[in-house]
Amino acid sequence: MADDQITPEIAQRIKLLEKKFKNSGQDMLSYLDGLLYDQYITYWDYIRLDTLLSLQVPSTPFPDEMIFIGYHQITELYFKLAIHEQLQIIEEEHLTASFFTEKVTRINRYFTMLINSFEVMIKGMERDQFLKFRMSLLPASGFQSAQFRMIEFYNTDVINLVNYQDRLRFRESGTTTDIPTLYNHIYWKKGGIDKTTGEKTLTLKQFEKRYTPRFLRIAHQVQHSNLYQRYLSLPESEQTQPLKDALRAMDQNVNINWLLMHMGAAHRYLRKEGKAVEATGGTNWKEFLPPHFQRVSFFPGLWSDQEKEDWGKQWVEHIYNTD
Repeated sequence: MADDQITPEIAQRIKLLEKKFKNSGQDMLSYLDGLLYDQYITYWDYIRLDTLLSLQVPSTPFPDEMIFIGYHQITELYFKLAIHEQLQIIEEEHLTASFFTEKVTRINRYFTMLINSFEVMIKGMERDQFLKFRMSLLPASGFQSAQFRMIEFYNTDVINLVNYQDRLRFRESGTTTDIPTLYNHIYWKKGGIDKTTGEKTLTLKQFEKRYTPRFLRIAHQVQHSNLYQRYLSLPESEQTQPLKDALRAMDQNVNINWLLMHMGAAHRYLRKEGKAVEATGGTNWKEFLPPHFQRVSFFPGLWSDQEKEDWGKQWVEHIYNTD
């Protein structure tokens, strides 16, 4: 066989390329010329490594601030992956239990990675350094993670994210409440209220101004297609036990285990001589983080009344009994 002979495999690929570019109205020869001129891609260019490594910019001379920035950026990347999986479920036209379960399992894997690595935050920084460099962050706060809020909206109905007492009141009244009203009572806003004045903190004001339009738009867009609604709309035969287990695991990972990791960090870094140190931005973390206080569940129909009553309770009672 001559060196320049075109093999049947290559000839087949050329025909397929001709068909592809003909259907798109493009000139295949131009694309082939482009391949001749194109350079080989490298690992560092493909993942934009230089740009990625340039994004860790501490505000202070304390070395452990680099750990704080790096871990939060890693967290946001995992949140992005979780949203990537959620959107595939939301947009899938012919949703099946197997497809649904696989995507939720991936989300659980991302959160398990974050939960299991959170000792980087809990034990990986010197407390004295943290208490100093954190003052340069004001009024910024992890409270302002918009992607985490998007994960919540993509997962469930807005009523399930309402402050616990207001949620009970809305449900007992039996009235249909519009999304903007429910949003005004969303649970995490309670963490952005100054305990002394009762006014919104600057942290919350900034967050609302920047993201409220986007959050409301998402809530309206997925009110009939969020993950909980997509589960409920499945035929009973597709509401399989593996899918239920995966959704329950995600509820626990996001609404209990992830929050408890933050509680552990808060108790390590934000307590001093028996008193709580104020969080950055003035967020009220003792009202905001404990999962038993808000009892947020994305998929309430998958839990018994007793399980809802005991939501995150054991760990919180242990912590507060030691105060």
